[in-house]
Amino acid sequence: MTYAERVVQWLRERLDREPPLSQPAELNMALRVLALWRASAIVDAYVRHHGQVILQGPFAGMAYLRTATEGALAPRLLGTYESELHPHIEAFARQGFETVIDVGCAEGYYAVGLARLMPDAMVYAYDIEAQARAACVALAEANGVADRVMVGETFIPAGFEAFEGQKCLVLMDVEGAEDDLLRPDLSPALAAMTLIVETHDVYRPGNLARLVERFTPTHDIVRLDTQPKTLPLPPWLAQSGHLDQLLAVWEWRIKPTPWLVMTPKA
Repeated sequence: MTYAERVVQWLRERLDREPPLSQPAELNMALRVLALWRASAIVDAYVRHHGQVILQGPFAGMAYLRTATEGALAPRLLGTYESELHPHIEAFARQGFETVIDVGCAEGYYAVGLARLMPDAMVYAYDIEAQARAACVALAEANGVADRVMVGETFIPAGFEAFEGQKCLVLMDVEGAEDDLLRPDLSPALAAMTLIVETHDVYRPGNLARLVERFTPTHDIVRLDTQPKTLPLPPWLAQSGHLDQLLAVWEWRIKPTPWLVMTPKA
C-alpha cells in the first residue's frame, strides 16, 4: 500500500468513527495527516529541482538524506529549518570550538552540518534510536566528515565531565529529557560550556523555567521563540500556491518549543 493509499484509508476509517471530525482535536489531527501527505509531495518536487542538497542557510551545500528520522524534511532541504538559530550558529562557528556535543542528533542535521562548518572541531552525536544513529553515520560519510563525527547511543547527566577543559558547544533536542540531562549539580563542567537547547514544556510543564533557574548563575541566557520564515524560496516554490509555501517551511511542531541559547558568563 502506498503512502497516499494509507492516508485515504485512515481518513475513511476516521470518518466512520465517533466523535466526528467537527470536534477540534479530531479535525486538527486530520488536517495534520493531510498536511504531512502534501509535505511529502513538496519534498519530491524539491529533490527533482535540486537533488538531495541543502539550498541555503549555514549548512548550504550539504548533501542530505532522502528521509528524516525525526521531524520535517522539506525545511531542512530548503535551509529554513530553525532559522531562528542561524545567527547564533554562524557566530559560534567563528569562535574556535574544539568539541560539539549533539544530544538527540536524529539523522545528523546539526552534527554533520557543524562538522562541515567547523573543520577543526570533533563532533560527538548521540541518539537512543538505532535508525537515527545509522542515518547520522551515513550522512557523515556522504559529506566526508565521518572521521570527525563520533556517533553514540546513551548520554547521561554526568557525561559532560568527559569533556571538561575543552571549549565545547552543546546542542540538545531530546523531547523533554533536557530536564534530566542538563544538571549542573551532577556535571559541573557545564558551567564552562555554550549551549543551545530546545525546551519542551509541551511534554514537561515548567521545564524551561527550571533550566533558566539552573543556569542563570553561570550563563547569560537568550530565549528564542519561533518566528515567521523569511528566507527566500526557490522560484518554482515561490510560484506555487500559498498553502504549499507554508507547508514547505512547516516544522511540524505540536506546540511552541522555545530555544535557550546559553553562553558562559565572562
